Amino acid sequence: MHAENLSYLLISCTLSNSLSKRGYIGSYHYEKDAKYRPFSALLPEGSNPKMLYVKLVLLILMCGSFVSLLNSPSIHHNDEHHTQSLAGVPRVSYEPDDSRYVSDVTLDWPKISKAVQRVAGAGDGGGARAALLNFDDDEVHQWRTVLPRTVATVASLERAGSNVTWEHLYPEWIDEEEVYHAPTCPDLPEPAVDGDGDGDGEEGVFDVVAVKLPCRRGGSWSKDVARLHLQLAAARLAATRGRGGGGGAAHVLVVSRCFPIPNLFRCRDEVAPRDGDVWLYRPDADALQRNLALPVGSCKLAMPFSALAEPHVAAAPRREAYATILHSEELYACGALVAAQSIRMASGSSSSSERDMVALVDETISARHRVALEAAGWKVRAIRRVRNPRAAADAYNEWNYSKFWLWSLSEYDRVVFLDADLLVQRPMDPLFAMPEVSATANHGTLFNSGVMVVEPCNCTLRLLMDHIADIDSYNGGDQGYLNEVFSWWHRLPSHANYMKHFWEGDSDERAAAKRAVLAADPAVVLAVHFVGMKPWFCFRDYDCNWNSPQLRQFASDEAHARWWRAHDAMPVALQGFCLLDERQKALLRWDADEARAANFSDGHWKVPIIDPRRNICATASGDGEAAACVEREIKNRRVEGNRVTTSYAKLIDNF
Repeated sequence: MHAENLSYLLISCTLSNSLSKRGYIGSYHYEKDAKYRPFSALLPEGSNPKMLYVKLVLLILMCGSFVSLLNSPSIHHNDEHHTQSLAGVPRVSYEPDDSRYVSDVTLDWPKISKAVQRVAGAGDGGGARAALLNFDDDEVHQWRTVLPRTVATVASLERAGSNVTWEHLYPEWIDEEEVYHAPTCPDLPEPAVDGDGDGDGEEGVFDVVAVKLPCRRGGSWSKDVARLHLQLAAARLAATRGRGGGGGAAHVLVVSRCFPIPNLFRCRDEVAPRDGDVWLYRPDADALQRNLALPVGSCKLAMPFSALAEPHVAAAPRREAYATILHSEELYACGALVAAQSIRMASGSSSSSERDMVALVDETISARHRVALEAAGWKVRAIRRVRNPRAAADAYNEWNYSKFWLWSLSEYDRVVFLDADLLVQRPMDPLFAMPEVSATANHGTLFNSGVMVVEPCNCTLRLLMDHIADIDSYNGGDQGYLNEVFSWWHRLPSHANYMKHFWEGDSDERAAAKRAVLAADPAVVLAVHFVGMKPWFCFRDYDCNWNSPQLRQFASDEAHARWWRAHDAMPVALQGFCLLDERQKALLRWDADEARAANFSDGHWKVPIIDPRRNICATASGDGEAAACVEREIKNRRVEGNRVTTSYAKLIDNF
């Protein structure tokens, strides 16, 4: 045996470091007579050979003990021959061959013990019955050793099929109206508990359900099938097997480096603040049951398509509200005024008319605009703007993390958020029956945050604020960020937030169907989302998106005309907040000239402009402002900028 191999064994058997320091472990080459003294290589020159045999005996004893320990049931739990732990627990909670469910989080037993003691405090004699999900056999044994008064039962969970991906749970498109077939979702097996059916009244009911979650930091760590499956399984056990009286849910103890699904295990239900990698919840049983009745993902609608047309009576409309956010009066004040008008026109005598409308405005919104918002029906609330640390200076998304302040509206149980570039056409009442976060699909696996149902809570606000620096957003804005935090979202019918967008790949038949939806009278959609150049940045005569090659996909004269009808229903004083800047007028003329030169077949560039705003200066009268009312023009080149996101300053300040 080479001295190098002996060195490895000695280190593996944890012999004293002094051996290495003194030269007893090294690369020693055999002398000519090594065949007569095969172990002499272990000794330096001049050492006593008798010591070799003493050390050899110690080495054999220690290595033998080490090998025995490695093959013991408590350590060697991956060996297929060891099907039970030291306590005789069947290996049903852990399948090491499925790496998707494996969590490498280190169990902090003092913190776990502290959490279980919180649960047991109200139990019988200080003990607690616990269901253990996704703990390996050795960890189960440790539960029983560290917490001997806890009756620990293993919960088993058949793994989801290896072919089930996040894209299967959250497809980009589903047949919402079931024209061709009813949408379906992949199967995520439900948990089972040892001893079911034994007849003992205490068997199968628990004070706490403990679950260990994988957390693969990097990328979209929250969009993990195994992680979602385990949390839904834990929630189901807590909801259906709670030992508390009155049908209460069991506590849920989560062990994970990453925070649990915030709209399944709500921070308001935390028994105590997070302690290291340990979270402890006392969920509301009714809320859990409602959530568990929802589809597992956006593979099905969370509410039937037909429900949009059904009347909805709220139990407490005063505890519900509409909300919008303004962090740029120049871009969106006009839109917010018309949005308020459209909500009131659509609500009529429904319960929506009893709900508050709240506008969150940051410090850049002037007193004049705040007064106008209040006159339109908004309850104005001041907020501090929140900067997106990954946005460039003056970019359209620089301040849109301010949307997180929605969760500060804790006087309301439920809020339906509306972007200021939406036009409400029918009562939004059915959405107030939906849980957090309910929204329409955007693209891929993502939801669109322009209309969404949230349940305000200050601790959720803290969660959002605390992770601004370490959660990436796919689009650099609030929508991408919220999709990472609320990856378990619930799909609303597209008619709840109908995008004014005609994809380049749409067939003529599909495009015609979309235009019919936008033109329907009476309206068939709850709200239209104006993507592209907004109506108030166009002349009212037609949708100016027609005149830009990049923006034609967002053009709809039908939706444009409907928005202007809501505008015209506002008091004249409020209409004054929708005037056009002289630079924007110049941009519109430029686009029309370019469309004329290209001879666009739709012919909108031929339409004469009679919008009275073309002759009205948007700038308030005052010294030094006369120059702002001088007609402008663009020479030689078109304005560069992000037209799709209507970053107005970027569009018009460069000519």
